[in-house]
Amino acid sequence: MLDQLKAFACLLIVLHHLAFYGPMSDVVFLAWPRLINELYDHGRLAVQVFLVCSGFLTAASLQKKSGLDWRQALPMVGHRYLRLVIPYLVALSATVLVTEWIRPEFNFASLSATPDAWQALAHVFLMEHLLGMESLSAGVWYVAIDLQLYLIVLTSFVLVNRFVARHTSLRANRVLWQVWLVLTLVSLVRWSLKDDLDIYGLYYFGAYGLGLLAFRARQSRIPLKGWLILTLMGLLALWVDPRWRVTTAWGVALLLAAAPERWFALPAVPGLWHKGVQRLSRISYSVFMIHYAVSLLVSAVVTAHWPESVLANALGMLMAVLGAVLAGAGLYRLTEQSPQDWRHWGLGVGMFMASVALAMKMSD
Repeated sequence: MLDQLKAFACLLIVLHHLAFYGPMSDVVFLAWPRLINELYDHGRLAVQVFLVCSGFLTAASLQKKSGLDWRQALPMVGHRYLRLVIPYLVALSATVLVTEWIRPEFNFASLSATPDAWQALAHVFLMEHLLGMESLSAGVWYVAIDLQLYLIVLTSFVLVNRFVARHTSLRANRVLWQVWLVLTLVSLVRWSLKDDLDIYGLYYFGAYGLGLLAFRARQSRIPLKGWLILTLMGLLALWVDPRWRVTTAWGVALLLAAAPERWFALPAVPGLWHKGVQRLSRISYSVFMIHYAVSLLVSAVVTAHWPESVLANALGMLMAVLGAVLAGAGLYRLTEQSPQDWRHWGLGVGMFMASVALAMKMSD
């Protein structure tokens, strides 16, 4: 089930960006306005699916990390950063060059400006939004938010362990889950209502925390209690401010908390569909990273040859999705299946900075 959720969210966010940034969707809109509007308005809900699943998987990975301290936590943060950033740097390198290559002939509104060295460095350290700089690709804000959320979870874990060490009558595991519950609730009913906080992980902790709590509910001796807590939290959040993104995150969390165990397992003899979904789930991050560069290339070709053809632009959108999956598979093999260490990070940074330098040269 997790594979199906991640695979579906992966395709939906690609389609959302195709609808949001155009230009192919602008032509397709003339024939299918409702479809494009739905992708434009609601396709971004895929992010909520990713956040909840990420929280769920983070909780699963930390369930045996009792006694976590800073000496253990800092290498974990470094490893998470490397896992996120190495594919991201390679994908950004491609996006920067594709953007600059097509700019002279296709002045799409979605094209980012030619980057400079400081903007490139900000992207390397996931600081571009905090510094108010333009992003070089679609959706890359999520990478920084994912790392912030992971850091929040590990920091709370370490601080709770230190607190409980001084108050031996308390159980660290119980206090930790109470802290995560409070953070999730406050995010749902307060932080996520303040748009000026959307560059910080606390804004998104509501959805992420629902994933954490969904895992807790599955591990609880009284699963119904955890499911009831999730239900009440969702109802309260929707009572405070009805929002589709809260409804989506809440629904996914309830599903993860209450689904039968067999829904999480592959069939004994997985068919072609199951293998395909599992594969797409595995490469979903790489697809997410590289899809914008692919969509720019396809948009340039379609706009050059069939700028007003609804059929050609509709097929172009489908080809962009397929191309993103194929390019994502290549990026996955190149980066996520390779050792994710600081040497490969250095290679990725070098490639990205060289791409930025070349883009600056091309813009002269």
